[in-house]
Formats: sequence, C-alpha cells, structure tokens
Amino acid sequence: MLRNKTLKYVPAILIALGIAVASLWENPQLPKVIATRDLWIHGVMYAVLALALMIPVAKQFPARALPYIYVCAGTIAYGALIEILQRFCTFSRTGTMADLYADALGALIAVSLVALINHKS
Repeated sequence: MLRNKTLKYVPAILIALGIAVASLWENPQLPKVIATRDLWIHGVMYAVLALALMIPVAKQFPARALPYIYVCAGTIAYGALIEILQRFCTFSRTGTMADLYADALGALIAVSLVALINHKS
C-alpha cells in the first residue's frame, strides 16, 4: 500500500500523465480559440503541474530552498522531454523552443509564488 507521503503526489502524477496524453495525441482537432493561445496554455499547464508538486514539498520542507529548485528544474525537464517526444515521436505535433520557454515560465512563476507565500507566513 502507498504511504501517506506518496499519496500527496498522486495529483501531480495525474496532471503529468494528462499533459503527456494531451501533448502526444496525434492529429488533435483543437478549437481555434485553443490553438491561438497555445503558449498561454503551455504556461498554465506547467504552472499547475509545478503547483501540484510544490504543495506537498513546501509542507515537507518549508524552510529549504533546494527542494523548490528541484521542483522547478524537474518540471522544466519534463517539459523538455515532452517537446523532444513531440518532435521525434509524433507525425502531427512539433516540439518548439517557444513551447519549452512557456513551460519553464509557468513552472517558475508557480514555484516562485509558493516560495513567496511560504516566506511571508
């Protein structure tokens, strides 16, 4: 059975799986409103992923900076992996640096906000 500490990461795992499925799905028929806001959506998706990781990490390590850096770096690395998989493992999707920058910005904003909130409280 999973330990209580591990269960706290289930939302982040589910979000990461959702991002992978949405990002690697072949020939997506996206509504135009979504297609034109692609970079915003990337930023929000990775901010949500980083936030889902940061909530249990911030509770477990409230006064340490290194776990925050790991969460941010790990989220960005996951975004890079997804972009590489899009470029080399799909026919209808393309991995771009602009998408990776949006992923990184979303993760950085989410981690920074959690750090700021924890620092003030």
